[in-house]
Amino acid sequence: MKRQLIRSDAVLMLTAMIWGFAFVAQRVGMDYVGPFTFNGIRFALGSAVLIPFIVKKNASSPGKAFSGFRDLGWGGVLAGAALFIGASLQQAGLVYTTAGNAGFITGLYVVIVPIMGLFFGQRTHAGTWVGAVSAALGLYLLSITDGFSIAFGDLLELLGAFFWAGHVLIIGWLSPRSSALKLAFVQFTACSILSLFTAVVFETIVLSAVVSAALPIFYGGALSVGVAYTLQVVGQKHAHPAHAAILLSLEAVFAALGGWLFLDEILSPRGLFGCGLMLGGMLFSQLWEYIRPA
Repeated sequence: MKRQLIRSDAVLMLTAMIWGFAFVAQRVGMDYVGPFTFNGIRFALGSAVLIPFIVKKNASSPGKAFSGFRDLGWGGVLAGAALFIGASLQQAGLVYTTAGNAGFITGLYVVIVPIMGLFFGQRTHAGTWVGAVSAALGLYLLSITDGFSIAFGDLLELLGAFFWAGHVLIIGWLSPRSSALKLAFVQFTACSILSLFTAVVFETIVLSAVVSAALPIFYGGALSVGVAYTLQVVGQKHAHPAHAAILLSLEAVFAALGGWLFLDEILSPRGLFGCGLMLGGMLFSQLWEYIRPA
């Protein structure tokens, strides 16, 4: 049992690492293609990676592998639309901000989710509000300038965090009613179609540029979207919820580490302190039920 828990924790740590370093790949990809082109190809690739897993899961009844998609209906499309907006804002924000900032600000969705849930009749706890205050202070130190304005790229990432939070709530509503892999396939496909359509309208898609961005796109699609999603499902199957919360929150830390290692990004002492407050707020919000007094 202990060995199984250690293996699950290792899988979740790997998931957070893949997701964190994906911010580096996404930022590098912007040197060659537009954000909608990048996301369109990226999520198409992520959808394709899931097909073998869907087929394998239904190996005993091959006819079921491609059934049930219609049942997802507009719910799957809605999840894909929320994913499209969140991913688009994140990707566009990376043109103007660092991978580290993007990772930490995007991670704020874990604090925003329970607050948004109040509008749908969901209850929350004191840890949510303590975490929200800590995260807000951290965001101020990281992103707000002396003139009390927020950097444009950080603002896009913050707006995106609200859509990531909305996406989590939609998935929470849909997941008990559908296959996780099929739901992922539908939402990734919807996001890809919406992104490519927008790219055709607003961007110029050049084949040579796409080829130049092949490695970042492959990492962002096959690894970050396809493989990491599957690893998360596998890891959380046996992991302790508190372990999963801590390990997956490290995505932001790996984003900052990747930015430092590969993009020469450096955070100021003020920015580092802000990141620490944000990470603390994320963890406190998720782990309150495990650390609160009995």
